Amino acid sequence: MSDAPRPLISYLRVSTHRQGKSGLGLEAQRKAIATFAGGSGFVVVAEHVEVETGKGADALERRPQLAASLAAARKAKCPVIVAKLDRLSRDVAFIAGLMAQRVPFLVAEFGEGVDPFVLHLYAALAEKERAMISARTKAALASKVGTGVLGNRTNLAEASAEGARMQRVAADAFAANVIPVVASIKASGITSLRAIAAELNTRRVPTARGGDWTAVQVDRIVKRAA
Repeated sequence: MSDAPRPLISYLRVSTHRQGKSGLGLEAQRKAIATFAGGSGFVVVAEHVEVETGKGADALERRPQLAASLAAARKAKCPVIVAKLDRLSRDVAFIAGLMAQRVPFLVAEFGEGVDPFVLHLYAALAEKERAMISARTKAALASKVGTGVLGNRTNLAEASAEGARMQRVAADAFAANVIPVVASIKASGITSLRAIAAELNTRRVPTARGGDWTAVQVDRIVKRAA
């Protein structure tokens, strides 16, 4: 006789009333959660839908449906599930605050068993990526101010150089985030590059591009961090 499905509280979020009314994005989130639940022995027992009206909603008091999800999960002693991590937030500090609520979170796109540290890591990478995009855009625009010429070769070269610099900064930040995980893996007795890569994949720690780790990538991270 099979075990009964485990309960989940579902949390869906869209950013505008227009999206909420049209269902844009909601059905995709709902489908992703349903697919995960059906394939992992869970059942969604309640659903909470948040429709934000603008920016600045990274505060729990401005997310009544998220607060309700947390309360329902505590009562049912079960996790809250979202389709993607950015449905909780794109802000690493807000994610950290949610982890402190002592309610487990599942992310359908990551699957079950992802360590909370990995959720922090994903959030940190997303936050850094946004900062890089913003910095590149500002640098490209600043290089054109006063020239009166769009597409000037000098401007493009300066913007390209700034973009390359920001990529190096992001790579250094990524290495700094990952190296503590590598250190903990080594401390457990796993020391070869290939075995460390396999363990990172098992822990679902993402590479900078969201793929799987190889021994070469681990070697590069270790050398960059050093």
